Amino acid sequence: MLTFGPVPSRRLGRSLGINNIPPKICTYSCVYCQLGKTFKMKIEPTEFYQPKEILSEVQNKVEKAKKMQESIDYLTFVPDGEPTLDINLGQEIKLIKSLGIKIAVITNSSLIDQKQVRENLMEADLISFKIDSVEEKIWRKVDRPHKNLSLKNILNSILKFRENFKGEIITETMLVKDINDNSQHIKEVAKFLAKLKPSRSYLSLPIRPPADSWVQSPSEEVVNQSYNLFKEKINQVEFLIGYEGNAFAFTGEVEEDILSITSVHPMREDALKDFLGRANSDWSTILKLINKGQLVETDYKGNKFYIRKFKK
Repeated sequence: MLTFGPVPSRRLGRSLGINNIPPKICTYSCVYCQLGKTFKMKIEPTEFYQPKEILSEVQNKVEKAKKMQESIDYLTFVPDGEPTLDINLGQEIKLIKSLGIKIAVITNSSLIDQKQVRENLMEADLISFKIDSVEEKIWRKVDRPHKNLSLKNILNSILKFRENFKGEIITETMLVKDINDNSQHIKEVAKFLAKLKPSRSYLSLPIRPPADSWVQSPSEEVVNQSYNLFKEKINQVEFLIGYEGNAFAFTGEVEEDILSITSVHPMREDALKDFLGRANSDWSTILKLINKGQLVETDYKGNKFYIRKFKK
């Protein structure tokens, strides 16, 4: 499914997601990824879908959402892999701009040193860059990048991109206990972000089931210390540690909607129950999807999550 939502986004309000990369093709295999480990590592952009196919899917989903009186703040490229691996990304953004809704791209920043990628991203209204580390050794441990990527090139290219980009830039830094959460490391990340001058910088914690089961969030003390170190260098800092709420959208086809949302956004049990209630459906729908092997139940920090099962 090429679209999902609208879903509640901690960064963007009500976001309709665009899934422009098949699962799970990425430049990284992050230890905390909610979608599990990367099936195929890749750093050369290629074509996955026809731009007109993306446009048609987005148009259809927007129309359904409007009929259900569901608001949309952003059309967001946030797929099952790294969105900038899509060589047609710039063309797709130009096409869907005709719908009159702001366009965001959530990227792990890994391909920003490629000229074509920078040109594609120039078309967006908002870019979210992931910056988990500015130190090579730590970066390789937490993000597990493709062997041919260079953190130095990535960081320099982000700053270069900032010089010409007219839209909004935000950043996200995921904190993983005992990996990238010590105070000296956080200070170095904050120094880089001060040069970038994003409108907002988010500190995030792994609140959904991670790719590696050993991944844990830092203590509250460490999180608060990190926040204060960021605030010394950056004007607008926010946590991304709270639950988004249950305001998931229903567009009329309950099984399709659940599978499309959970393909990129695991849903908590209480969110699913609320969703089913608004869709005049019940838990038998979930049991049916589980029995068909399309949905998987998993536990994390005392909560049950449901995620779409991918075929490797």
